[in-house]
Amino acid sequence: MSDATRAVEAIWRIESARIVGALARYTGDFALAEDAAQEALAEALVSWPRDGQPANPVGWLMTTAKRRAIDTIRRAGVQREKYEAIAHDQDEAYDDELDIERIDDDVLALMFVSCHPVLSKEARVALTLRVVGGLSSEEIARAFLVPVPTIQARITRAKKTIAAAKVPFEVPSPDERRQRLAGVLNVLYLIFTEGSTATSGEDLIRTDLAREARRLTRVLIGVLPDEPEAYGLLALMELTASRFPARTDAAGDPVLLEDQDRTRWDQGAVRRGLAALEQATPRGLGPYGLQAAIAATHGVADSVETTDWERIIVLYEALGRIAPNPIVDLNRAVAVAMAHGPLRALELVDRIAEDKRLDHTHLLPTVRGELLRRLGRTVEARKELERAAGMCTNNRERAVLQQKIAELT
Repeated sequence: MSDATRAVEAIWRIESARIVGALARYTGDFALAEDAAQEALAEALVSWPRDGQPANPVGWLMTTAKRRAIDTIRRAGVQREKYEAIAHDQDEAYDDELDIERIDDDVLALMFVSCHPVLSKEARVALTLRVVGGLSSEEIARAFLVPVPTIQARITRAKKTIAAAKVPFEVPSPDERRQRLAGVLNVLYLIFTEGSTATSGEDLIRTDLAREARRLTRVLIGVLPDEPEAYGLLALMELTASRFPARTDAAGDPVLLEDQDRTRWDQGAVRRGLAALEQATPRGLGPYGLQAAIAATHGVADSVETTDWERIIVLYEALGRIAPNPIVDLNRAVAVAMAHGPLRALELVDRIAEDKRLDHTHLLPTVRGELLRRLGRTVEARKELERAAGMCTNNRERAVLQQKIAELT
């Protein structure tokens, strides 16, 4: 890859949301803006290595994209008013000193359109990574281990759905923004979760995807600096990511929390996470903030034995009240096992098992099998762990479960 090509990709990754957002505002057409921006990117990948990087690379991309949008409108014979609205300044240099509030509005509108509730979960994730994150279809497909045509189809359908629903390109009103912010945060969390707990394939952690989720969350905080739950989500991501270096061994196999070398934890990420958590705390913690507080309790402990498990239990109880979920209950049961022993925890797990929402995951039999193993109930433990291994779709995690089964002699 040439230096010019690397420069194109680096600038695009940083500035794509700004470019697509401004184009969407100029044209009033989200799909046209994204297509024109992609055409400008493709042209840059050809011309910059050949002719050299322009003095104002962002301005070059913006001007080129606007011209491509105008060409498309002209060919389509769209009303003259739309053409004139964007053509009057097509030859002007891109102004790097644009009103920051307008830039912020463009990026914020782009995020809310990409995460609009008319779209499916998969479409929201793909579109956000494409138009806000600046990832190519190939990069997104590689991250999610799906064929490139599948991602391309999701993005195309998403843009058609937005057009059909006549979703306006604008920042939602304050009331609507509060209602829809949770959906935006959820998309970013889904991206991070896919990167930090890969559910299929060989890799346990996809650091590039998790890193992108953190970057996009910082972008959101940059345009919405007064939203505490956005800080809570960033804190959760940073504190979780701090353990990445210790979560796998040299062969890439998973290392359980109790066996991790905490000297390998990324202390820079811990500090960033704690700082973000401080920003989230003054107005009360939401679901992401509470999860971040749990991660922080782990992050400041020197070992499993010195971890404040009682605090973690209390935090999970609070999380369960504001965001009821059987996974939360299961994690609380694990904390109870650490604080009070496996028997009390097993009683909780057996009650959780009545919730059929966990029937499709390997998590419940994994936890139940481990508790039974600690109680010395080997036959029952083997049965649960075998069931977990049969349900697990991540090859490396399945290998760990199979090793545990082999050790039950």
